[in-house]
Amino acid sequence: MSETWRNIGPVIISIMIIIAVAVVRAHSRTAAAVLATMPINVPLALWVVYSGAGGDRAIMAQFTHSMLLAIGPTVVFILVVWLAARAGWRLAPMLVAGYLAWGAGLGLTLVVRHFLVR
Repeated sequence: MSETWRNIGPVIISIMIIIAVAVVRAHSRTAAAVLATMPINVPLALWVVYSGAGGDRAIMAQFTHSMLLAIGPTVVFILVVWLAARAGWRLAPMLVAGYLAWGAGLGLTLVVRHFLVR
């Protein structure tokens, strides 16, 4: 696989997914939500790391472990945005609250991970 495709392939696929969500949303918000939350970025990130690491198993194991730990703050982000939407907030405050919660969750995850790895 060429170096160029390894670098731009995931970006092109991500753009195609965003366009698909926009198109599908007009027909079904549920289908758009499913498409938006599908594990699409995970394989793209794995592709980038795998290509860059030459398929090294130890690097892939460490990367996937870190991804597993990082999924919790992402769930917190979605939960906070959902609660804010239910409360009638506008988009910008919803996203700010979501990212603040995500950042706090990520910080907590990293602190706990630091003390558990010791």
